[in-house]
Amino acid sequence: MHYRWWILLLLFLGSANNYLDRQNLSVAQPVLKDELDMSASEYSWVLTAFMIAYALFHPITGRLIDRFGTKIGFAACTLWWSIAIMLHATVNGVYSLAAYRFMLGVGEAGLLPATVKTVAEWFPKSERALAIGIVNVGIGVGAMIAPPFMAYLILAFNWRVAFIISGLLGIVWLVVWQGVYRDKSPPARAVPASGNSTGPNPENGRQVEEDPAGAADETEPFSWIRLLRIPQVGGLMCARFLADSVWYFYLFWVPPYLNEVRGFDIKQIGAYAWIPFFAAVVGNVLGGCLPAILIRSGHSLTFVRKLMFAASAYLIPVTICTAFVQSSWAAIAFIALAIFLSWIWATTLFTLPVDLFPSRIVGSVYGLTGAAGSVGAVLFMPLVGYLVDFFSYTPIFIIVGLLHPLAASILLLTIRRVERIDLG
Repeated sequence: MHYRWWILLLLFLGSANNYLDRQNLSVAQPVLKDELDMSASEYSWVLTAFMIAYALFHPITGRLIDRFGTKIGFAACTLWWSIAIMLHATVNGVYSLAAYRFMLGVGEAGLLPATVKTVAEWFPKSERALAIGIVNVGIGVGAMIAPPFMAYLILAFNWRVAFIISGLLGIVWLVVWQGVYRDKSPPARAVPASGNSTGPNPENGRQVEEDPAGAADETEPFSWIRLLRIPQVGGLMCARFLADSVWYFYLFWVPPYLNEVRGFDIKQIGAYAWIPFFAAVVGNVLGGCLPAILIRSGHSLTFVRKLMFAASAYLIPVTICTAFVQSSWAAIAFIALAIFLSWIWATTLFTLPVDLFPSRIVGSVYGLTGAAGSVGAVLFMPLVGYLVDFFSYTPIFIIVGLLHPLAASILLLTIRRVERIDLG
């Protein structure tokens, strides 16, 4: 098995752990809202604390990962968020819960900048959507595992033990990562005709020969100001500002919605709330595999990327029906459809920075776009809490059904061709 696929396996497991830790609070929310006397608005502000940290530290962690490399950067972020999630076991009120969620957001902000940068360094253009799709499958798997995993631990022990065990899983992953991963050395030599490289990793040389723009670059990274002047960066930031809130709504509010509107208890949440997030896994697989097939069939990169994000975005409004169906199972089905389509979109959007920019600044670009998405969620989470407390979930489902088409329209206007940008 080629070494880069072992790396991809580690990225898959790391993303699964990250989203297990990210979603476990939503599963525990029906218990915590009673124990901490927490309203929907207060819960939304706890989520906002996480999103503020995530927004602030997304560009910072992206820049630090560009500076220190993925091995050190990813390890530091994982250690930080694992400690933060274990500290949730000491919560005694809404304020301490919000403080630990803020701390969690600081560490978890490094996940996607690190994984996208690693993919940019280790995978050729033709395999990047597949690689990022597999990493995103890990995100879906983590979100899918969280409801039954946390529900079991809460019922078998209590919610405090559940948070401790969840955090310990990250420490286990960190030990494996440090033992297995090595940062990719700059491949300065071509591969001899015999196929044997003079460097320590023959596959490195072949990889860069196939896609030299993805190789490590020793020049200084662009400043954030210079990046913000690039129209494609602005388009990606606007798209994520609008659309990322949809995923965070489903990630953080599906278990509370099933509890409050559909009458599910913790046991039922554990038994059924994983179903919509399985749709994320399917969407990631399709979003990763289909572009690779289309590109190998001769379609242009521009056509494939635009087809994937536009088709998924313009179909999402059908999921507004969630708010109006009587059957709980129909509601779960529409939520699953929304998550399926949003992760086809996300797999494509996560790949675009790798397609458009050299690997030396991919972490910084991704940090800026991720920060924009987090800012959107920071503004959206309190709105959700307010609407739940004083109205219902109906206007929320209408809003989240319309955000993706608007985001896709902005991308179509700002990214005319998907090709490496000449940065001068």
